[in-house]
Amino acid sequence: MISEKDKVAMLNRLARIEGQVRGIQKMMAVDTPDCEQVAQQMSAARKALDKAGHTMLACMIEEHIRSGEADEAAELGKLISKYA
Repeated sequence: MISEKDKVAMLNRLARIEGQVRGIQKMMAVDTPDCEQVAQQMSAARKALDKAGHTMLACMIEEHIRSGEADEAAELGKLISKYA
């Protein structure tokens, strides 16, 4: 289970990502958006979301290990394949 501290950190991270996406929308709203700048911001938002996803994947793996559900490496492999 995710700790309250980690939950708050994740919510803050997601809010920053949301802000990045809104910034991209504003960049696209101008008459002639700078494609390179838009692509840079999209890349940054995607990487930030990937990092958030990896953090949640690590949390899931920890939960499976603690609960004893991850008796085999294959179980962890399934989780990584499904979510990474």
